[in-house]
Amino acid sequence: MSKITPLPELVLASSSPFRCALLRQLGLPFRVVKPGVDEAHQSGEDAQSLVQRLSVAKAQAGAQHAPGALSIGSDQVAVHGDRIVGKPADRAAAIAQLLDASEREVLLQTGVALFNSATGNLQSDCVSFRVRFKPLTQDLIERYLDAEQPYDCCGSLRADGLGIALLESLSGDDPSALLGLPLIRLVAMLELEGVAVIPNR
Repeated sequence: MSKITPLPELVLASSSPFRCALLRQLGLPFRVVKPGVDEAHQSGEDAQSLVQRLSVAKAQAGAQHAPGALSIGSDQVAVHGDRIVGKPADRAAAIAQLLDASEREVLLQTGVALFNSATGNLQSDCVSFRVRFKPLTQDLIERYLDAEQPYDCCGSLRADGLGIALLESLSGDDPSALLGLPLIRLVAMLELEGVAVIPNR
């Protein structure tokens, strides 16, 4: 009789190609489902509460497509001062976001949740990462948008592409959180569910 315990199905509840690419780095088989979650802010909700709530909602929505699976949800916002900033609606919004970020330290808050739909166990957390932008001119922003078109990126920052050229410094414990899925925290969550990312011999 085999003593090998099969891995539970892993589901990523996300429509983000960036999160999909990040999760592939772990080398685990998974499938992607679109969570269909309303991402509107609630009155009085701070950035950390927002991303954790949406991460949990996405993970639980993903589990509805795959009973018994481990479902991953994640969400990210940028914080400019006391203002929460998400993905830009259009080019004009992206220009406004980046002009506002010029010479400023921006806090990125990234939520991650892992829901075991077989047991009901839920883990969630928020991982912070800070970036400082260089002085940004309108011309530099326009050229960046022409080249990168980061309209599906939080705060119009595609840090795995040319967005890195807009920054002076980065500060945080998990670089993958900057890109939208905190892998260090996620690995710890998976391990608590008995999933070894680096296979046992």
